[in-house]
Amino acid sequence: MNRRNFCRTAVAAGVAAAYPLLGGCSRSEPPVATSADTSIRGISLGGLEIELERAAIRELGDAMTGPVILSGHPDYDGARMIWNGMHDKRPALIARCMNSRDVSSAVTFAAERNLLVAVRGGGHSWPGKSVCDDGLMIDLSQMHDVDIDIDKQRAHVGGGALLAHVDTASLEKGLVTTAGVVSHTGVGGFTLGGGFGRLNRKYGLAIDNLRSAEIVTADGQIRTVSDEQNSDLFWAIRGGGGNFGVVTSFEYQLHPFDRNVLSGSIVWPIDQVRDVLEFYAEWSAGLSDELYVGPTIATTPEGARVIMMDVVYNGDPATGEKELEALRKVGTPMADGVIVQDYVVMQTNLDAAFAHGVRSYAKNGMVKEWSQGLIDAIIDADDPRIFLANHVAGGAVKRVGELDTAFPHRNAEIMLVVVSGWMDPAQDEELIAASRAVYKAIEPHVGGYYDNIDFDGSGAARNYGPAYDRLTKIKAQYDAGNLFRLNSNIEPA
Repeated sequence: MNRRNFCRTAVAAGVAAAYPLLGGCSRSEPPVATSADTSIRGISLGGLEIELERAAIRELGDAMTGPVILSGHPDYDGARMIWNGMHDKRPALIARCMNSRDVSSAVTFAAERNLLVAVRGGGHSWPGKSVCDDGLMIDLSQMHDVDIDIDKQRAHVGGGALLAHVDTASLEKGLVTTAGVVSHTGVGGFTLGGGFGRLNRKYGLAIDNLRSAEIVTADGQIRTVSDEQNSDLFWAIRGGGGNFGVVTSFEYQLHPFDRNVLSGSIVWPIDQVRDVLEFYAEWSAGLSDELYVGPTIATTPEGARVIMMDVVYNGDPATGEKELEALRKVGTPMADGVIVQDYVVMQTNLDAAFAHGVRSYAKNGMVKEWSQGLIDAIIDADDPRIFLANHVAGGAVKRVGELDTAFPHRNAEIMLVVVSGWMDPAQDEELIAASRAVYKAIEPHVGGYYDNIDFDGSGAARNYGPAYDRLTKIKAQYDAGNLFRLNSNIEPA
């Protein structure tokens, strides 16, 4: 299609409004696929250099509603950057998709050329798998609409939406679903990996609330998956990560919810860490589904090392106060901020600590049972440079059958996450080594990893356990060439 004619269409007018930097229909337009004047170097799935022909690049640009951005475009650097500042990669092409048809065009383009593909939803892949060098980045960030069906208590969510989009839209209607703990995380990677959140003990993981999805598979087909349609693929995406295609929309179950919840943090000085952890190890085994509470060890901005418990009670605050009484009597807390407050306060309280651009490294492990050995290891390995975080499980998470979804860690009581964050690239080696040292100390007491977070997660066969054989067969059916490999990869059978 002629560029001048394209700019006369209503669709292009909408795109130009959304992206003023595209510059309209001038002769000096920034580099996009429709005006490509040369071939571009790319990289194959196997790591070989390939040529992306000028005509093919232009054809992709003409097929898409949204722009295909090339290096040198004023939006290129912003589009390629993801949350974790450690990852500075330069894709050959960035396909900024506006709908499922755009995604299909981009997937087909990559598959036909054996071109490396990264899929960016919210751009929150901790290990940086939502961007690549010299391949195609499929960017879903503009597909972020959230539609709430109050009568059916369902949310229909675009694949590029953030958790904040879902919380905001649903809470306005007195409804909620399980969402994660940093509000600028994307729904895509979060959900496909399992989806831990502060309400999962009551409502289950995000995948337990997923009722259907729309996915573009490696053959470019747009498929609806649910218990009734393509049920094998629906089973696989609930825990199998991004191995099976690009999910362009999600349908979640919602639950009636009073957003004013008993929530906040209780904080103790680090010299009371043993008393707090030993109490928690025994006390947490008997908690109600309504109570989400887990230990975090951190260094405050003022330099004090502390242990804290983040609390959300999803029920009558008076009942929650009674359940918390025993925890509040442990040691001598230096602060107790657990009050009745808007749920959004807790849902956004980590946003600044995990701000875009921070350089960060993480490792994690699942805890099936608290032991004295684990507590001793946590205390002995404590490092003031390292943040020990958690995702609490149990409750409704544990009552789903081990093979009812592809998520492999139903028996975990909690996930421990070893995290470091910094701004100076000169600290990379030091803080990665420090994080690994803390994880190595607790590793004998944990098992398996959460693929959304772990930098070094490998050996998917071992991590997925008895689900792995079925996953490899489904992978072979829908992605025999392993186009979608930038993930905790499941190889086709």
